[in-house]
Amino acid sequence: MLFNSYAFLFVFLPIVFVGTFWLGRHSPRLAALWLGLASLVFYAVWDARFVLLLLSSIVFNYSAGHWIEFKRSAGDGAGAKYSLIAAIAANLGLLGYFKYANFFVASANQFLGGSFPALDIVLPLGISFFTFTQIAFLVDVYRGYARDYSFVHYLMFVTYFPHLIAGPLFHHKQMMPQFMRPETYRVNVENVGVGLSIFILGLAKKVVIADGLAEYATPVFEAARDGKVLMFAEAWIGALAYTLQLYFDFSGYSDMAIGLALMFNVRLPLNFDSPYKAASIIDFWRRWHMTLSAFLRDYLYIPLGGNRKGKARRYVNLLATMLLGGLWHGAGWAFVAWGGLHGFYLAVNHGWREFKSRAGWGEGGRLARIAAGALTFLAVVIAWVFFRADSFQSAWAILSSMGGLNGVSVPGVLEAPLAKLRAQMPGVLIAFDGLAPITGNSGIGALFSIISGLILVWCFPNVHQMFLAHRPAWEDVAGVPTPSSKPQSVLDRRLTWMPTMGRAVAAGIVFFIALVLISNRQSEFLYFQF
Repeated sequence: MLFNSYAFLFVFLPIVFVGTFWLGRHSPRLAALWLGLASLVFYAVWDARFVLLLLSSIVFNYSAGHWIEFKRSAGDGAGAKYSLIAAIAANLGLLGYFKYANFFVASANQFLGGSFPALDIVLPLGISFFTFTQIAFLVDVYRGYARDYSFVHYLMFVTYFPHLIAGPLFHHKQMMPQFMRPETYRVNVENVGVGLSIFILGLAKKVVIADGLAEYATPVFEAARDGKVLMFAEAWIGALAYTLQLYFDFSGYSDMAIGLALMFNVRLPLNFDSPYKAASIIDFWRRWHMTLSAFLRDYLYIPLGGNRKGKARRYVNLLATMLLGGLWHGAGWAFVAWGGLHGFYLAVNHGWREFKSRAGWGEGGRLARIAAGALTFLAVVIAWVFFRADSFQSAWAILSSMGGLNGVSVPGVLEAPLAKLRAQMPGVLIAFDGLAPITGNSGIGALFSIISGLILVWCFPNVHQMFLAHRPAWEDVAGVPTPSSKPQSVLDRRLTWMPTMGRAVAAGIVFFIALVLISNRQSEFLYFQF
């Protein structure tokens, strides 16, 4: 079921909301069970066949957690460790079969010249998220962090519908105490109002902005997939449109998840914090998919040795972590290239910081930060091409066009003024047929959408900053600092949300516009495929 669907907005959500707080008046445990079962229904609407798989995973990991805790409490450290390894292997085996079996078969056929038949395997929705969430739980049990949990609360922990499909990943210590509090199952008017407002803004990001940008990004990447030659402007429009589409799509989902959870008095971890404002790749990964970044750091990079085994090993660990992070996002060589590219970026970034420290250089002023931010954004855009393209070849074709290797297309009205220049540069292909004929228009609409999107991204506060005074995220109540928790600008303060009639009317108008567009733009979230 999609958040951006009439069935969710007008059937599922009202029924679950009323049922939760009605049951909560009598039994918080029953209310928690209701939410867990409702979340299973939410998942079953996509494909009921995989509910059994999800439940089997939950029962297995719940049992494994109890067994690991039993071994640990009995002083059998080796038994607890081997049990943890076996449970993690089982989880990764399940994930590997569903997500990577087809990829391995196709790769074997490609590189070894084999003729192995393709496997008819459907990827269960959200399998990466509920698998990684439970792996983190098992590790927390082994370390002694996770205790006093019932099956009802564990079911809710794994299946909680605001996060089930596309995150955020979270930990036992973040969620279980909230699920176990009786106050969670009693209506809090302020949380309902703030949560609903955050949800509406996230819905608008997805339906109004992200799905609108898809109309410019998708034709370009499909043209590259079909072998069509793109020109300079077309390629850049496609790359920038997708860069912004993914931003508003993923941040929209993250906002909706936080808003929905807050309506039920639960604060989810922040997962998205203006990553395109980052002035370095290191900062980017502290802001983009923050819970996955923390998972890769805590459960992969640090166990590999982190930066504790020398500089060369640190760079190897960074590259290995990001390569596996890329493979987590998708079973394809383009995703591996994306992860490897970000691993390279991070190695360069760490090396540059070390060089500056040795040279005694400071961070520079405002212009230096703007230049660093622009370079970071450019690097991210280039990497997103691999992330979105259907294959490595398609990605390379788009990047070649972005480099001007296939010529430049400009509006027809410039043909006369540029005629002399064209004659002097016979080796450069200049086509006077509009800015982006691949998209079926002159490109003016695409440019307007891209420029507007960049202004929103770079010049305006994010949703978390707008609602910071109401502490909508887990970090806000836990005292964990985030980029959004820094002092705000004058514009940030003016856009701070307050429970006024004017803001309520504005939210209602935004919600109405989103509802109108849903009928024509109902699409899955981009992170659903991971």
